[in-house]
Amino acid sequence: MDTFLRILSAVLILFSLYMGVKHGMAMALGKPEMIEMFGKWSINKTGIQILGVIGLIATALLLFPQTFVWGNLITAGMILFIMVQFLKARDLKGVLIELPFLLLPLLLIYLQHPLAKPMN
Repeated sequence: MDTFLRILSAVLILFSLYMGVKHGMAMALGKPEMIEMFGKWSINKTGIQILGVIGLIATALLLFPQTFVWGNLITAGMILFIMVQFLKARDLKGVLIELPFLLLPLLLIYLQHPLAKPMN
């Protein structure tokens, strides 16, 4: 069972890395779809780029067992920020779309980093 959970954790980390780099780069580069989405919430291009860099840093923190929890907490915080913006705009569909992405870092914290020493 321990091996299965480590493999599951590794697969979920890879997915989280992919999503983090994809969205972090889109935000850091100021892609039009990101500017449009965040622009509805009065966040300017510089703010979006700063959030993108923070997201990329959080994604990088996922790679190392020592910083794994911090990376997931930062990621969860950013997703929660986006969900709050959707709630302020009364966009329940947007909130529901983000919900699994909020649960992912929390699940990863529970599963722990696959290379971390097992807790006894």
